[in-house]
Amino acid sequence: MTSYNYTLLCDYYELTMANGYFMSGKGDEISYFDVFFRKIPDGGGYAIAAGLEQVIEYISNLHFSEEDLAFLREKKTFSEDFLDYLAHFRFTGDIWAVPEGTPIFPGEPILTVRARAVEAQFIETFLLLAINHQSLIATKASRIVRAADGRPVAEFGSRRAQGSDGAILGARAAYIGGCSATACTLSDRIHHIPAIGTMAHSWVQMFDTEYEAFRTYCELYPHNATLLVDTYDVLHSGVPNAIRAFREVLLPQGIRTCGIRLDSGDLTYLTKKARKMLDEAGLYECRIVVSNSLDEYIIRDLLHQGAKIDSFGVGERLITAKSDPVFGGVYKLVAKEDEEGNVIPKIKISENAGKITTPHFKRVFRIFDRASNEPIADMMCVWDEPPIDESMPLEIFDPDNTWKRKRVTDYYLRQLLVPIFENGTCVYQSPTIDEIRAYCQNEVAHLWEEVKRFENPHKYYVDLSHRLYDEKMRLLDEKGNRIENTRV
Repeated sequence: MTSYNYTLLCDYYELTMANGYFMSGKGDEISYFDVFFRKIPDGGGYAIAAGLEQVIEYISNLHFSEEDLAFLREKKTFSEDFLDYLAHFRFTGDIWAVPEGTPIFPGEPILTVRARAVEAQFIETFLLLAINHQSLIATKASRIVRAADGRPVAEFGSRRAQGSDGAILGARAAYIGGCSATACTLSDRIHHIPAIGTMAHSWVQMFDTEYEAFRTYCELYPHNATLLVDTYDVLHSGVPNAIRAFREVLLPQGIRTCGIRLDSGDLTYLTKKARKMLDEAGLYECRIVVSNSLDEYIIRDLLHQGAKIDSFGVGERLITAKSDPVFGGVYKLVAKEDEEGNVIPKIKISENAGKITTPHFKRVFRIFDRASNEPIADMMCVWDEPPIDESMPLEIFDPDNTWKRKRVTDYYLRQLLVPIFENGTCVYQSPTIDEIRAYCQNEVAHLWEEVKRFENPHKYYVDLSHRLYDEKMRLLDEKGNRIENTRV
């Protein structure tokens, strides 16, 4: 990230709007934008926040180079005063965000920006790019890892990823979501995701015999011998030759940890047969790894059918989130400040009810059951509402169906949005990737099992405080009447 200037990785209209704000005198007006999403991929019950570290790197290094300014000048769209402003451009605003690895739900802010209009508008594209991509892959990884039911899942998707960043950052997001390793070496170097791998079919084909290929590999890598057994015939050639190589090379050295991998065929049938052959040979510690266009549904079915699998390698359907490949995060203006510093809420209205925004500068609380530590619901509040007294019962309600109400007792609250930037300075200490992964696993573990169903999960509610709900209704009524009046 720091070796390349990503400043112009933005939609062109971010620049035209920024120029327009600057020229019309609105450039310094303080505005508030929320990043949120409307739908959980794959019809799931939760998503996983990821990509914040790349947002921090981008904001921290945001600047226009002389080459950038020369390019923009050639477009003959932007004023010289604006280009001079960009020559000294830095982000000077505030950002709050949920930590990476946090389960997130539709409608709630996962990142909020408070900044001058020019600054806040300009950073939209990269924020959405970073958060949408990695949240999508982390969410898919979480589903796949849960389907594996405690068995390790390695990310094997680099060659199917959409570009180099798709592979490198996709591996990072997959690790956050629970994968144990990656095949992408550069992700190990840059992001410290453990890289693993042994052989391809070409290794086996390169030798005169399958046994020679296996024996040579065991001699070269005795402590990392996982042999690919489906190049010719799994049960009549691959597994017997692997057993022979293990016995002749590894066992005399006292090494009993080894593995075989299958990448094709009926994985349930083949792994059952292979397990029986390995056990009869006394190779009880030999692990069986499978790959081949897997996803959460195939993995679940394999295990339900009794497949003897110790770990999984998952490629294209993870790194591309093939079944639902778009995370629909959006970036919407929710408030402005007037000349006295008062926060003035803003709303976007649509004939599609799902696209109506929740206005105002907000805080987001997760409500936990004190006895089980399970989250009950999330609640959005106006930023300056008085603190909630956790010793008193709390009434929450569904903002879409207000008759659905719940009285919560014996609970505690956690504020989800934490400070990331203050006055343009990063105030957040990013956790290590292993800390993020462990945090994510713990957070997901405490979700209701009903929320984690693959099909028809229980809806996790994101509620509004009474004040925020009333403010939204007031703006809907006010703006809606104006729209009706203009149509008459």
